[in-house]
Amino acid sequence: MIPAGMSQHEVPVGGDRRLMVEVSGNRDGMPVFLMHGTPGSRSGPKPRGSVSYRLGVLLISYDRPGYGRSTRHPGRGVADAARDVAAIADALGIDRFAVVGRSGGGPHALACAALLPQRVVRTAVLVSLAPANARDLNWYDGMTPGNVAAYTWADNDYPALKKELTSRAASLAVDPESMFEGLRTELEAADRRVVDNVAIRRQLAQSYTEALRDGPFGWLDDVLAFRADWGFDLGAITSPVRIWHGADDRFSPVSHAQWLARQIPGAVIDVRPGAAHFNAVEILPEILSWVAAVAPHQRDGD
Repeated sequence: MIPAGMSQHEVPVGGDRRLMVEVSGNRDGMPVFLMHGTPGSRSGPKPRGSVSYRLGVLLISYDRPGYGRSTRHPGRGVADAARDVAAIADALGIDRFAVVGRSGGGPHALACAALLPQRVVRTAVLVSLAPANARDLNWYDGMTPGNVAAYTWADNDYPALKKELTSRAASLAVDPESMFEGLRTELEAADRRVVDNVAIRRQLAQSYTEALRDGPFGWLDDVLAFRADWGFDLGAITSPVRIWHGADDRFSPVSHAQWLARQIPGAVIDVRPGAAHFNAVEILPEILSWVAAVAPHQRDGD
């Protein structure tokens, strides 16, 4: 039985690893896993519990390994997220569910759709990257210099990547809002408007603080995983997929979303003019409403 209101759970996932999970919203609603960004944590940003309740959503978020209060899993790949999500669903007594991934959560949401076809009923990915080995895609075209540097180091200079992310995590520990100041020169006008919103900025700062409480390891492992083989076939996804992207996104260029849409059978893509990367935070209630709009038999597994 899932308790009413917000609750925290530590879920064992094999060996000595544990994942910290947060559940909120409507316990009788559609279970939806929300996969956080990079860096990020279970704490947000996401709609308030009352909003999820009205949408008919049981919202489940968790710290990916190495973030927040979840045990690190060195060498993890994108595909490993499917096993972790399945373990959490089993622990909560959930059979079928939807998955939403924002930014760095997008690839992990797609892993669940591809590798858990009997359990995932709908998937939405917002401002996601494409695989590093994507054919006919100039992966770095239109990307911010900061991201280009980090992903290039992931391929060629691990010590430089670790040094940079360790420094940034230490700065965030002292001043959680330093992330925004460091990114300001790379933010589009649409992004600046979102992060200048006091409530959203506070949610993001809290999420970064929790994510990096024990260092940069989740962040580091995410970056390495994105540049490695993802470990699954996008063409194997059979459930409905919605892809949302801001046309002006420079952190995950819109060409990545367009490439994903060409690989996933039946995927529907929504490229929003005048929007950028952080607008995905604002669109979440609309996306949650879509993934929750499934027939009762799909929820029950009949």
